[in-house]
Amino acid sequence: MTIRGTGTREDPWQLTTAPGTSAYTMYRDEVSDPPQLACQVGTTRLAYHASAVEDLHAWLKDQGDWVPLGAADEQKPAPEGTVEAWGRSPDNPVGGWYGLRKGYRGRFGMYLPPLLEALGLAELEHNPRNNRIRAR
Repeated sequence: MTIRGTGTREDPWQLTTAPGTSAYTMYRDEVSDPPQLACQVGTTRLAYHASAVEDLHAWLKDQGDWVPLGAADEQKPAPEGTVEAWGRSPDNPVGGWYGLRKGYRGRFGMYLPPLLEALGLAELEHNPRNNRIRAR
């Protein structure tokens, strides 16, 4: 997969969800405190800790195999053992939610895996549902 965009506010990464059903953009905002990944999905803006890219890649390497994405909204529980559950876990490097915008902290398992794939850090399935990811 060829990545489009440089990951800046002026030239965000152009991404598509794993099933290929939704397009969105992301960029690194290093000026924010804490630094964040700004994610724009239609008119909805989400934000995640910028460290999510390196942290998720390291966690996937530790898992050593395919991990289900398990994407879910903030208000819904995340299935255990999924990328989404790890993105909310008190045991992850940020000690909880990677999502920074209250009410929109979920969907970590939806929007971060395609970025890792685009950056060459992971292999991602592209099925209609129940996709998985593994580190490269």
